Parts: sequence; C-alpha cells; structure tokens
Amino acid sequence: MQYRSAKTPWPRPLGGLLQPAIGPLLAKRGFGQGALILYWDNIVGERLAAASRPVKIQPPSCPRGPQEGSARNGAALVVRVETGFALEMQHLAPLIIERANAHFGWQCIARLVLMQGPVDILPATRARGAPQPGESEMAAAASCAGDDLEEPLRQVLIRLGARIFAQSGGRPESR
Repeated sequence: MQYRSAKTPWPRPLGGLLQPAIGPLLAKRGFGQGALILYWDNIVGERLAAASRPVKIQPPSCPRGPQEGSARNGAALVVRVETGFALEMQHLAPLIIERANAHFGWQCIARLVLMQGPVDILPATRARGAPQPGESEMAAAASCAGDDLEEPLRQVLIRLGARIFAQSGGRPESR
C-alpha cells in the first residue's frame, strides 16, 4: 500500500507548512521571509539576540527614488532593544547592518532604527536548565563507551552519554 501521492512528498518540511500561515503576517511587517527572525541570534550574536528582536523592515522613504550616496536608498531595520543594550546596539549598528545584508545576500538594509522597551524572551534564547552530570553518570557513560576507541572520540562520547543519563534521570542499568 502506498499512502502518499505523487503531488505531495512525505515527509514534508515544517517550514513549508508554516509559510502559508505566517507569510501574510510577516509580509505586513516588511519581512519577505522569516529568515531574519529565525536567524537573528546568528546575525547579532547570542548576547544581543537575548536583548533585542527585529520588529519590521521599513521601505525607503525617499519619494523620488533612490539617490546615489544617500543613506535612504535602502530599507530601515526596526529593532526593539532592551534599554540597557541600546547604546551597545547603536555602536554596533554598522556591523549589524553589514551582517543582515550578508544574510540577505544584497544591500537591502541601509540603517538601523532602535525602539527601546522590554523584549519578550524567546524559548530558543532562554537558559537551559539541563542538569549537570555527576560522577555516577560519568562512570556509567565510561562503561558504555568501551576501550576500543581513540581517546578524543571516547572522551566526547563519555561526556555526551553522561549528559543524556543526567537528563533522563537514570543509567542503563536502572532500566
């Protein structure tokens, strides 16, 4: 039995399903794609991403068209930023503009407009409360890793296994 049709491949990427739903909302705010919002922490860095959010992209306000050498020949990226980070964001504006344009692949952002105010914390930027592995988890992971691996690979596998055991709350012997 075959359940999928020739028109719709299975499995489909989640982004393909979400784009029709959130595309019109993002377009109202000037975002042709949600990539700037999704990759904001990669563009500005984790520290600034925790204290800022892109709000919208304003098109150029020059009614006669773009003029050579003018700062208005590109769009303005409006960013909400926590009050304590506004000065730092202002100093880093040229770098942020350069990195946003590199993300888009062309010079679309000409200036940065900062709106000071509280920023909601997104789940991706929240500090993770993963428990740190203890001695028992490290020992259990070391016994699972074996001795026939190269030492750097073995140490990485031990640390990974210990974190998994710490998160799951048990060792393989207790299951």
